[in-house]
Amino acid sequence: MERRNDEKKARLLKALEAGMTQIHLDARRPGVLVPKKFLGDHHLVLNVSYRFDPPDLSVNDWGVRETLSFGGERFTVGVPWSALYAIASHISHDFFMFPEDMPEELLQGAVERQTTVPPPERRSPVAAMLAEVASGLSNEPEPPPARAALREVVLENPVGGTEEPPKDPTPPKRGHLRLVK
Repeated sequence: MERRNDEKKARLLKALEAGMTQIHLDARRPGVLVPKKFLGDHHLVLNVSYRFDPPDLSVNDWGVRETLSFGGERFTVGVPWSALYAIASHISHDFFMFPEDMPEELLQGAVERQTTVPPPERRSPVAAMLAEVASGLSNEPEPPPARAALREVVLENPVGGTEEPPKDPTPPKRGHLRLVK
């Protein structure tokens, strides 16, 4: 247990070095300090950063503490390592999951939705990791990936020659940003 907490701490510190980081936690676990309206959440996501005001982020052997803003009101949250089950960096896009600490609802939901999940390239990091965990829990083999073949289509001219596909008559739209000197 302590080794897993050390790994969580090391992963979180590494992600925080890069910048803002998301922590995924089960707010129902003992020791969690969050606003009352979130205490029943089994999947609460908080953004933490050394740059938030006030700069009071603390990562230690107990867990994570920081003053965060919830709807404009500040609240000092406390998350023990036992409640934290995923870490995602906004900057490096690294994602770390600790399935042994995940709530049962997420694991069961992942198994039930395994047949209806989007393809891997359209999944969020959390959904991809949940699907991976679920595939290890399910006894059913994973379906083979879909295959498609692409081929060039040439339009024939009634005279017998070929023509290129019509070009889009609308010019590309200008960007919404402009340089002001």
